[in-house]
Amino acid sequence: MSNDIGSPIPPLPERSAQDAATQGAYTSPAASYQAPGTAPASQPAYQWAPPQQTVPKKKDRSGGGAKLAGLVVVAALIGGGVGFGGAWLGLSAFGGSGEPAAVAPTTNEGITINNPDDVNETAAVAASALPSVVTIEAQSSGAGGSGSGVVLSEDGYVLTNTHVVTLGGASSDAKLRVTGSDGTLYDAKIVGTDPIYDLAVIKLEGASGLTPIEFADSSKINIGDNSVAIGAPMGLANTVTTGVISNVNRSIEIQSSAAPEGDDAGDGEGEGGESPWFFDLPGQQEQQQSAESIKIAVLQTDAAINPGNSGGALVDDEGKLIGINVAIATAQSTSEEGGSIGLGFAIPSNIAERVANELIENGTATHGLLGASVAPSSSVEGTTTTGAYVAEVVSDGAAKDAGLKKGDVITQFNGVRVNDSVDLTAQVRAAAAGSEATFVYVRDGEEHEATAKLGTLE
Repeated sequence: MSNDIGSPIPPLPERSAQDAATQGAYTSPAASYQAPGTAPASQPAYQWAPPQQTVPKKKDRSGGGAKLAGLVVVAALIGGGVGFGGAWLGLSAFGGSGEPAAVAPTTNEGITINNPDDVNETAAVAASALPSVVTIEAQSSGAGGSGSGVVLSEDGYVLTNTHVVTLGGASSDAKLRVTGSDGTLYDAKIVGTDPIYDLAVIKLEGASGLTPIEFADSSKINIGDNSVAIGAPMGLANTVTTGVISNVNRSIEIQSSAAPEGDDAGDGEGEGGESPWFFDLPGQQEQQQSAESIKIAVLQTDAAINPGNSGGALVDDEGKLIGINVAIATAQSTSEEGGSIGLGFAIPSNIAERVANELIENGTATHGLLGASVAPSSSVEGTTTTGAYVAEVVSDGAAKDAGLKKGDVITQFNGVRVNDSVDLTAQVRAAAAGSEATFVYVRDGEEHEATAKLGTLE
């Protein structure tokens, strides 16, 4: 059966031809997902990877190693494994002990410029953006990990990922310690989390005079544009890597233990099943290790991104924020700490900025609701174009208002190409509740346009 963007349905035991687009959390195991037209099952699939930990790892009970068998997986980027105060390594302007180096080269809050007369573009970008990037350490009940964040305000609002501040969903009250690029340490509190798009805002205590990141318009990013990732991969703060944007309209499905539970209960049919992939975090009970999946729209980059970059900045060649680093693909299919293979993903800055503003203002963020059950059109016999096949329209939703009917194939949403129901769900959730959305759909071989006001995901 098809899955519902308009109202929630129970989870499927495995991914069927219909793609999950449920209200709130998403249900089909991401590890079994394969988009139409992609490589066979021995090639890429998406999965969260667990964080590096500060305590010995528990034995993996998932059996996931045998099931992955050479797959490329998408990994959450919590890194670390360092104690509080140890995340900032001070390798640029300071010696290993944290004391000023005997001869300090020209610096800009953590970045070293050895030859000011010969500074390339990347060095200039890093000098501009790095003061706005921080390292975040989280610890709870003996478990710990580190990630990154970007400064939103002079008084200490910081944007990061939900999975960074909740240790992959294992803790709602982890102790947070934040290190600025200049080595200043802060305690921090969570302002609000948004598990639907894996974003969170925290507030640094006693902060002032910080350097806020400048946002770029991510809708104007092109494939091939330069990109610079800044963060703390493997706990190595103030790390800068470069690449290009390799895709601008990618959608990925990731297992997330931080996703809200219970949103998959509704008047649809189907049996729930435990996902084979989860965060193997210290102190978790086995029954807590199952995860929902979320679908998010992302920018794809080949800049090297590794565990610990999560929540950090992806910036353009002017040092402006174009995305929040969130996930990677790694060939280390059975490793919990696999590294970059040139497939990194970042939540576009336009989405991140909207969600961050709502979290600061209200403590929560809103997301759009379509009001239709959809499936990949490639799974439906007789369809002639890729898109999201409308299997059912609810009576009082946005899809109904837009004039959509069963059998229509949605090919664009708010100007973005829709290739399947994962794309559509990611774009619907990216939009604010109550916002006006435009659709392009195919009916009986003819293309049509429509507009409707989105509902509210609850």
